[in-house]
Amino acid sequence: MDLVQREAVIRYDAAKFQIQEMGAFVTCAATGKRIPLEDLKYWAVDRQEPYADAVAATEANRRRDR
Repeated sequence: MDLVQREAVIRYDAAKFQIQEMGAFVTCAATGKRIPLEDLKYWAVDRQEPYADAVAATEANRRRDR
């Protein structure tokens, strides 16, 4: 499979993420959008989930806290 079409496998840490398996993107846990790795800025360490933006991260946290 072409690297551009492959989803990366990531380990999310507090200040950075580590690529476990190379790929071009990850999928937002809240919206289902593809996030290019160079645009990845939001994630939850405890749930090991990426988010497309601050709004998606906030919404995921609200859903979890209910």
